[in-house]
Amino acid sequence: MPDFAGDRRAFFRRAFGDVVQRVAAATEERVVQQRYVRPPGAIPEVAFLAACTRCSECVRVCPPAAIMTVPSRGGLAAGTPYLEPSRIPCRACADIPCASACPTGALLVPSDGWRRERLGRVEFHAERCVTFEGRPCRVCIDSCPVGEAALAADADGHPVLKAEGCVACGACVRDCITLPSSFTFHPVDR
Repeated sequence: MPDFAGDRRAFFRRAFGDVVQRVAAATEERVVQQRYVRPPGAIPEVAFLAACTRCSECVRVCPPAAIMTVPSRGGLAAGTPYLEPSRIPCRACADIPCASACPTGALLVPSDGWRRERLGRVEFHAERCVTFEGRPCRVCIDSCPVGEAALAADADGHPVLKAEGCVACGACVRDCITLPSSFTFHPVDR
């Protein structure tokens, strides 16, 4: 005999969940004037803005000094930490000290470390890369803190970007010798 009561409960849970997600997205759209790339472990933006006390502990403990704070003209986000990976790369520290230092839970150390953590997405533009002109170069590969899991060389010495391993730290974008860079950083919504 079919369980109509269970099916009905599941239907209402799904419907209620969809409504809550739409309301949260609409609220975030009104509250968040500008998107910032947050340090690793950041919770969703509206919750982040509410939880972050602007204490700057994450800024203080960042080994490469990659974390900056939003200037006063940043509205509700003023004083909160953010990254510009193309300018000052995050070094994907194994212990994620910025999240460990956060006293409020605005940044949380992911249980699986960097495994699923992404600051954004990096795109490789082969047409700009000097290795495709026959010139040897390993600058991007050697600067990648994640290593071959994110960026390696193929048999011909061309960079191979591995999206599943890339955390989008920005090292390849900044360190690439071509102008414009052969790599582009794209933020992702959290």
